[in-house]
Amino acid sequence: MPAYPWSGRHRRGKYAAKPTVVDNIRFASKKEANRYSELKLLERAGAIRGLQLQVKYPLKVAGFLVCCFISDFNYNEFVNGQWVPVVEDVKGYRTREYQIKKKLLFALHGIQIREV
Repeated sequence: MPAYPWSGRHRRGKYAAKPTVVDNIRFASKKEANRYSELKLLERAGAIRGLQLQVKYPLKVAGFLVCCFISDFNYNEFVNGQWVPVVEDVKGYRTREYQIKKKLLFALHGIQIREV
C-alpha cells in the first residue's frame, strides 16, 4: 500500500535507499542486497563461513542499556591460516548516530566494524 493512498506514489526514504528483496529477505538498500549476494558466493566457494544477518549487540554503560548496534552481516573469514570473525556494515551515508554506535561497540566489546 502506498505511503500516501491518495497520491498513488510510494514515499521515498530519508537517504533514497531502495528496499530490495533477495532470497525472500528484505534488505534496506540495493547496495546491501548486492553485498549479501557477494557474501553468499564467497560462502559457497569456502572463502567465508557462518554468514549471519542482523546480529544485535547491546551497548551497556555502567550496567545501563544505552542502545543496540545491529550489524548487517557477521561471518568468519580465513586469514593467515585461521578463521577470523568479521562484523560488517554496508554504508551509503555515515550518520552521527552510526558513528557513536561504532565507537561504543569498539570501546565496550573491542569489535571493529568493516564498512563496505
